[in-house]
Amino acid sequence: MARRMIVVTGGAGFIGSNIVARLCAEGRRDVVVCDRMESAALGKWKNLAKHPIADFWQPEELFEQLERHADRVEAIIHMGAISSTTEADADLIMRTNFSLSRDLWDWCVLRDARLIYASSAATYGDGLEGFEDDDSLGGLTALRPLNAYGYSKYLFDQYAAKQAEEGQAPSQWAGLKFFNVYGPNEYHKGGMKSVVAQIWPKVAAGEPVTLFRSHNPNYADGGQLRDFVFVDDVVDIINWLLETPDVSGVFNAGSGQARSFLDLAHATFAAAGKEPRVEYVDTPESIRDKYQYFTEARMERIRAAGFGGQSTPLEEGVRRYVQNFLSGADPYR
Repeated sequence: MARRMIVVTGGAGFIGSNIVARLCAEGRRDVVVCDRMESAALGKWKNLAKHPIADFWQPEELFEQLERHADRVEAIIHMGAISSTTEADADLIMRTNFSLSRDLWDWCVLRDARLIYASSAATYGDGLEGFEDDDSLGGLTALRPLNAYGYSKYLFDQYAAKQAEEGQAPSQWAGLKFFNVYGPNEYHKGGMKSVVAQIWPKVAAGEPVTLFRSHNPNYADGGQLRDFVFVDDVVDIINWLLETPDVSGVFNAGSGQARSFLDLAHATFAAAGKEPRVEYVDTPESIRDKYQYFTEARMERIRAAGFGGQSTPLEEGVRRYVQNFLSGADPYR
């Protein structure tokens, strides 16, 4: 009998390739990646180079290939998305982030496959409604995202909850609201890389790093708070979901502890064995009115569902990232 198959869309990207690495290391299922490699110079192919994937599909052939292998597909892990919060083409965002997700949901219902997909903490908007991962239709609808990216994820979370309420859901479905994820294989993301990756060249050179100045009197410069989560921790959640098929819903995927950008910078300098040097610049006016000063994932619901994984402390996650990847000749997982 043919081995079961897991399809990872966006599997050459940051979080996707870390999922692929874990699944390939376990070796219990065939792992298929659906993605675009783009320019060879960009290096996304290096995110997969160390892992024995079973197949690689172009996005244009995704549903054709799914049909060819329908009897083998156990689950789709849907990480493929436009994740830039500054993307100007709202139609492109909706086609990629909502319409494709909806069609994959419907395919999984029809073919009895499970679906785990990427939602986002961007659905919480300015955070005034809190960061409680209430996945009731009313709770999801009450949120107010601040950009088209967040809206596309918000809309699909609502679609999923409504379909599940009406009994039209895959046997298992889970949406994960990723907070500020950092770790190896994000190097192709340009300005969307984590702060650790962006400041690393200057840290390595012993130069000052630049953070945004605060424009909120309640926060000091560099004191803006985020839920920074090491990529291995979110992969742990996905792996647990795959092994726990009776758990469905929308869940936060963060550390559960807000830390400041200054903490993050200091951790990066410490991991490199250097004294911290930090300077500040004004937050660009184009994003100033949409800037979040605080995010912190509430992790109680997924723990109540049985997830027992531990969050990696910020200093330890940054140390692993810097010493095991960023500072090496080959930073790829």
